[in-house]
Amino acid sequence: MDAMPDLKMPRPHGTITGTMTGTTLGVTIHPSAVVDPAAVLGRGVQIGPFCTVGPDVVLEDGVRLISHAVVDGHTQIGRDAILYPFCTVGLAPQDMKYQGEPTTCHIGARTVIREHCTIHRGTSTGNGVTAIGDDCMLMAVVHVAHDCTIGNHVIIANNAMMGGHVVIGDHAVLGGGAAIHQFVRIGRAAMIGGISGAAADVIPFGSVLGNRGKLAGLNVVGLKRRGFDKDAIANLRVAYGTLFRHEGVFAERVEETRAKYGEDPLVAEILAFIDGESHRGLIQWE
Repeated sequence: MDAMPDLKMPRPHGTITGTMTGTTLGVTIHPSAVVDPAAVLGRGVQIGPFCTVGPDVVLEDGVRLISHAVVDGHTQIGRDAILYPFCTVGLAPQDMKYQGEPTTCHIGARTVIREHCTIHRGTSTGNGVTAIGDDCMLMAVVHVAHDCTIGNHVIIANNAMMGGHVVIGDHAVLGGGAAIHQFVRIGRAAMIGGISGAAADVIPFGSVLGNRGKLAGLNVVGLKRRGFDKDAIANLRVAYGTLFRHEGVFAERVEETRAKYGEDPLVAEILAFIDGESHRGLIQWE
């Protein structure tokens, strides 16, 4: 079995030595990169100029670090993910209580992390893990704080930021400059508008707009893109009206919606989200 070479020694561009199971894996490491010998590199990994990879990092098959990327901590990057220049993944959280505990960061397969993104590992006072799912796109200068959980197929536009412990469901979209308060939950296929602040939970399929975001309706465009048919969207709109646009006590409207439309799977998903544990309450219509 081939041992990992001393990566601090000069070597020609195109070296194909890796560490996973100690075999040759077609790994390419630029001579200017600093890769700890203990890092685990899958088949076909490409590490470009001036990248830094720490000792507890796992880069799965086909991962590409374009240049100047830093991956540190107990971090695992899923297969075929791409990290663009000057992004940092798995560094210590911005939490004054953090004392260097071995918390983790997971990035899913085929996820793309663009320039200057910062993704911090979890904390021992949180769930210990910052996790981003498969097939996500994080555009330039996105910040993902400690203990966040982001689902699959999530798109986060430039300069969006989230505090710690945020949970984002599959297929959600965050517009440019969106700001998400710590502990907020954003439901599946929800949309947060550009330069909007979400200080409370956002229902699945909801659309939130405004400096202090208010529920503006359903994310109908997103529902259509996800392939939901017209009848399903129409039923959801009726139930949404009962929940958020009728008068009366909200708890009573929830029960009315449950009685009338609770058998509909999309409505049931919203009701389950409302019933779930929340640290921040719920963004509602005004």
